[in-house]
Amino acid sequence: MNESLVVNDSSATPRAGEALSWMEAEALDRNGSLEFSTAPRGFPVNPWDIMLCMSGTVIACENAIVVAIIFYTPTLRTPMFVLIGSLATADLLAGMGLILNFVFQYVIPSETISLVTVGFLVASFTASISSLLAITVDRYFSLYNALTYFSEKTLQYVHLMLLGTWGVSLFLGLLPVLGWNCLDEPASCSIVRPLTRSNVMLLATSFFAIFVLMLTLYFKICKIVCRHAHQIALQQHFFATSHYVATKKGVSTLAIILGTFGASWLPFAIYCLVGEREYPSVYTYATLLPATYNSMINPIIYAYRNAEIQRSIYMLLCGCFQANGAYRSRSPSEV
Repeated sequence: MNESLVVNDSSATPRAGEALSWMEAEALDRNGSLEFSTAPRGFPVNPWDIMLCMSGTVIACENAIVVAIIFYTPTLRTPMFVLIGSLATADLLAGMGLILNFVFQYVIPSETISLVTVGFLVASFTASISSLLAITVDRYFSLYNALTYFSEKTLQYVHLMLLGTWGVSLFLGLLPVLGWNCLDEPASCSIVRPLTRSNVMLLATSFFAIFVLMLTLYFKICKIVCRHAHQIALQQHFFATSHYVATKKGVSTLAIILGTFGASWLPFAIYCLVGEREYPSVYTYATLLPATYNSMINPIIYAYRNAEIQRSIYMLLCGCFQANGAYRSRSPSEV
């Protein structure tokens, strides 16, 4: 979800005798509200939009590398890497959407293009969040059913999860394009135009449901990790040291994953529920921008920390390793 994705700020009204910029005049003629009211006077581009575009550029570059590495490396075909590839693809599309939104907003301003861009961003970010949930489910089953995880049935489950993830994301992204928007009823607009308030509340509620489910699954994963570490420590007779180190590493990793996800998306999701279209647009920008950072951090957490992806990058960029070197594909619980 993005801002012009147009941010409403109907409280801004020009003083008598004060000249309007061409963008402000066009916005007033079209919907009665200033679309770029937070831009400094005399500066034709909103700085917040520039930051969103820069964020999209970094996101697209980071995730394009991950997608290329997974696509061109035959050994990265396990369920774990399929899901990481789905996440990187969704984040790549989100980054491209932020860039295209900036270009279309200032070069080809059009309500039709705005609808398509918003729908594209909704679908991309929904796919990103849903892919995170799919990765969480995969990690849980890799620990809960460790003996049967590398079976053919696991790959079938992964494909079903991906089908559901992208199907639901595409459906939610098409809703504004197919008519669930506020272009004909400005009073029903949310903090992100042209999405209606009911549409935004649906997206925010879905996010909270996914977040609670991820929290529950990671709590169960943490319990399994602690139990396994305890059993291994007892077998090796190094309870005090190995149990503490393994448990601390597992818990800290889970805390980083959940903390990053929550810190990025919770402010914007909460503001979607409590915000009104009359509120200053700076509040929307200030909560939306950190949400995009999640797509910037995802490849670092889920891809670049992985030893096999690091190896593939080294082989691609500097030929540090031989292509025929044998190595074992790790399970999600080891990542």
